[in-house]
Amino acid sequence: MLPSDQFAALADETRCALIDLLRERPRAVHELAAAFAISRPAISRHLRVLKEAGLIGEERDGRENVYSLKRHRLRQLSTWLEQFGPARKVTEKPPEEAQAEFDL
Repeated sequence: MLPSDQFAALADETRCALIDLLRERPRAVHELAAAFAISRPAISRHLRVLKEAGLIGEERDGRENVYSLKRHRLRQLSTWLEQFGPARKVTEKPPEEAQAEFDL
């Protein structure tokens, strides 16, 4: 799984909120859907994106699908980011100096 696939999956507020809910414990799809003001099919599409990115797992429990966070995948993503150094190095500079490093 490429980090770009995982970042693309996380580039959505609803999917990030789903990750936050799953951080607490595994949850059934109906429980996840109840936390949002969008349809259950829309939640299922968001869950599919996260699953395809390898960030969550899915198990069948009776008639329900239960989703859980794949913490090791998030740790791998964090480790990949750490190779570029701590983020605070950029924020130690005044905003105008930090921005100058990114201007072409």
